[in-house]
Order: sequence, then structure tokens, then C-alpha cells
Amino acid sequence: EIVAHLRALRARQPVRYWAFYSSQLGGIVTDPALMVLPFDDHIVHRGHGVFDTAAIVNGKIYDLEAHLDRFLRSANLSRLPLPCPRAEMREIIARTAAVSEKRDGSIRYWISAGPGSLGLPPAAGAEPGFFVMIFGGLAYPDSWYTDGLRVMTTTYPIKPPLYAVTKSTNYLPNVLMQLEAQEAGLDNGVFVDEAGHVGESSNMNVAFVGEDGVLRHPKFDHILSGCTSLRLLELARGVVGSLLRGVEVVDIPVAQARASREMLLIGSSVKVAPIVEWDRKPIGDGRPGPLARALRELLGRDMHEGTDRLIDVPY
Repeated sequence: EIVAHLRALRARQPVRYWAFYSSQLGGIVTDPALMVLPFDDHIVHRGHGVFDTAAIVNGKIYDLEAHLDRFLRSANLSRLPLPCPRAEMREIIARTAAVSEKRDGSIRYWISAGPGSLGLPPAAGAEPGFFVMIFGGLAYPDSWYTDGLRVMTTTYPIKPPLYAVTKSTNYLPNVLMQLEAQEAGLDNGVFVDEAGHVGESSNMNVAFVGEDGVLRHPKFDHILSGCTSLRLLELARGVVGSLLRGVEVVDIPVAQARASREMLLIGSSVKVAPIVEWDRKPIGDGRPGPLARALRELLGRDMHEGTDRLIDVPY
């Protein structure tokens, strides 16, 4: 009866969850009703957990090693013991992707502190959990790419650096920023730090192309080191002299950012999307620019052809 209720709940939700691995269940399930974990796991009631992502592209996993690097850094900063070695995590992720039978999709995976306590510290002897979800990914409207996005400076403070650079399950400021933007009729928000420098968006990075043709990205010491941003910056350095005049990772004052020719939203799900308006004022001429499209195409080619970044899924 309980499983029937869970299935009825899932039937009312537009979920596309294809396969789920749980160390607590001891294997992989494909029924979304069984994709559960204990309520007293600290990842649930204390946010004591970390996660990361990857993408399945034409039957291969893209850039998993870079994401695992960040995942393990986040676990270390969060004082989370690893539930298994890195190589085993990689194997479980690939095997769960294979069970999904999907050749394109999204991957998300977590480490939790484990169940057994409702207190602040994890329970004595709690076993950390490892979970992997293969799902349909986040969909964004075509208008984001054809017409561009409109964003606002959020009224919520940016996270302190330690928490900003850790990809934990504590996303309350990010959620509040996104809700604030939606309630204002806008697409997303932008954090600004106490020094007046641009931070990041709700769960994506931002970057700018100046009138001088230089691509500028905020420093990663007080924002999350987006794997897509890092890879895009690497690819962009290869087109300096043709598409761009330079690539810089620097502190970006808000005034300088607003004067840019193009503003970009960058992330593993959105890829590269143009931002055309910030705080009701246009960026550049207020239309999607050519570099947003060119950089999105550059990243897209890498996702399909970057053999050093692709891992086969063992279907």
C-alpha cells in the first residue's frame, strides 16, 4: 500500500527519473517510487551532503573526471568520509547510466553523512551514503537562446567563500534568489559581493565580453568553480586571435560588467545562453550577441567530439 501511494505521487509529477543507485538500498532501481532515502539522513535535515553532475551525450559521459575532482573537494571541505574509492564511484555512475538505457540525459550524484540522528553531528558509526540519479535533465525555453534572458541583482547576500566554493546541498540562498527573480517577472538573479564585484547566478556562472573583445570571468575564489565555465575558458583560449582578443579571470566591478558588449550565462545544463537585460537595462544592444552563439557551438562540439573528455557507457 505504501509503495502504491508513492507510485501515485510520482504519477502526478512530471518526473523523468530513469535509474537510481543507492548504497543504502544496495543497488540500482528504475521505479521512481523506490528512489528514496531515510528521513534522518543528515543530507535531508541538516544539509550535510554534497553533490555534483555530469551529462550523457550520445552514449558517453562528458567531463566526468573534472566533476569528480570538484565532488571530492566538496566532500573534504564538508568533512564527509567517502563511502567508496573514486574509481568505484566512477564505475557505479557508468553502470547506473547503462541501466537507464538512455544515450542522452543528465547525471547527478551525492554523498550524504548518513542516517541515525536528528542532532547536529552525524550519528556515531553513521555510514556515508552514495547516490546516483540518471534523469531527463533540466529543460530551458528556446527563447533563452533566441531572445536572451533578463536578470536582476538579487537582494540576498552572496555566500561566504567557504560555502560558495563547496557544492553542498545547502542551496537556500540560490533558491531564494531564483524565486525573487521569478516573482519580478525575470529569468534569474546575479549575486554581487561586498566589494561590488560580480559573483555568480543562482546555479550557473556568468561571464562578459567587453567592447575590447576580451572574455572576462569572475575569479573562482568566492564562487563555485563551474566545470562548464572552466572548460569553456580553456576552449576560448584556443580562439583568441579569431573570435576573441583575450580571456581573463579577474574581479569584475559591476559598472564594468554592465558596460559589456555581451553577458553570458554558463552551466552544464544551460550550456551558454545570452543575457540581454540586467536590472531592466540592456546589455550591449539588448539582443543576443554572436559570441554567445559561437561559444555555445564551440562547447557543443567539445561535448560530442572531445575524446579526452568522454567516457563510454557500458550498455
